[in-house]
Amino acid sequence: MQYMLLINESEDAYAGEDGAKIMEATLAGHMALIEKLTASGTQWAGNRLRAAATATTIRYKAGAGALPDGPFAETHEEPARYYLVEADTLAEATESSRMLPITGAGAVDIRPGHPAEQRHVWL
Repeated sequence: MQYMLLINESEDAYAGEDGAKIMEATLAGHMALIEKLTASGTQWAGNRLRAAATATTIRYKAGAGALPDGPFAETHEEPARYYLVEADTLAEATESSRMLPITGAGAVDIRPGHPAEQRHVWL
């Protein structure tokens, strides 16, 4: 089954005079995870997302979409990166998420996808 590991964290974790060092260490952690997933034969995909200020949010109410003033959803953390991993169980996907380098406070949403026959694939 495919699981999405959606990393939510505050961009403030990378601010300040140590921000560049923290970012470098975090990216090194992601590279280590990618190497580990690849070496284990785990199928995966992922990407780092651009800053929340570049996002466009469409808010829906009663089925109608409206573009609010500002690129934000109401949250204290922003989606920062995601991975799609193949795992046989939620426990296996959770174990992969525990290897994610999270700087400061944050959260990882682990969400199962639909079975392969119900997936929509684009390239």
